[in-house]
Amino acid sequence: MKLAGAPISWGVCEAPDWGLQLASDRVLEDMRALGLRATEAGPPGFLPTDPTASHALLDACDLRLIGGFVTAVLHERARRADELASVKRQAEWLAAGGAELVVLAPALAQSGYSGRAELPDRAWPELFEGIDRVVEIADSYGLGVAVHPHWGTAIERPEHIERFLHVTAHALCLDTGHIALGASDPLKIARDAGPRVRHVHLKDVDGALAARVRDGALFYNDAVRAGLFRPLGEGAARIKDVLAHLREAGYAGWYVLEQDVMLDAVPAPGPPLWIAQSAAFARKNA
Repeated sequence: MKLAGAPISWGVCEAPDWGLQLASDRVLEDMRALGLRATEAGPPGFLPTDPTASHALLDACDLRLIGGFVTAVLHERARRADELASVKRQAEWLAAGGAELVVLAPALAQSGYSGRAELPDRAWPELFEGIDRVVEIADSYGLGVAVHPHWGTAIERPEHIERFLHVTAHALCLDTGHIALGASDPLKIARDAGPRVRHVHLKDVDGALAARVRDGALFYNDAVRAGLFRPLGEGAARIKDVLAHLREAGYAGWYVLEQDVMLDAVPAPGPPLWIAQSAAFARKNA
């Protein structure tokens, strides 16, 4: 099993007011202690801005960089040039650091992920054209692209994912937690996407809290702080079934342990219990 880590499992996130942000040396040491083989990049500034220094830091921890989470507002043509310029800078950095993938979340024009908006029909062709441009940029640096359904973005709910799969041929990042949070069945999406599943984010989700977020009774950030994302196997995202399906389907890509948490204090030394439990569950059910 190609098992990797994501800094957000240690509370490291690009969203404002997310909580305590741990230093990279602590997070990478914990990843190595868990026997992980690789990591995603985390938010800008988590790893050194010099890709050579970033590469050296990861080498020292016996880790490699596999990709990075990139957001861009692509459905508004007036913003697209600036957004694509940002994507280009990030793709260049990722490629120089040895990564293989851009994990693309088509963003809304907002800060963070608590807001929601339904794109009008006329915006969807613009969105898909924007994704095409991101793929072209990534390809110029030898990188692939996996589109990431994510709460608080343009592709969030079942009808959004269905539209993406029906209209485009682009690859998918199967984020089990965000797909379940948006009211889709992660197993069904994995089956519908088939070989287009290019990358997997493994996270579980508390069903009751997820329902309150969907109903508007609880803000996303407040739900995360209350434990929205659970250790693998303790939530409603059908992780065991998804892993079985991907194994049988011959999926050979990375599985990234990505349990979004917010921290109020530095955890005790050693890998936090929530991510250690998830790593053990993933390996047992791989």
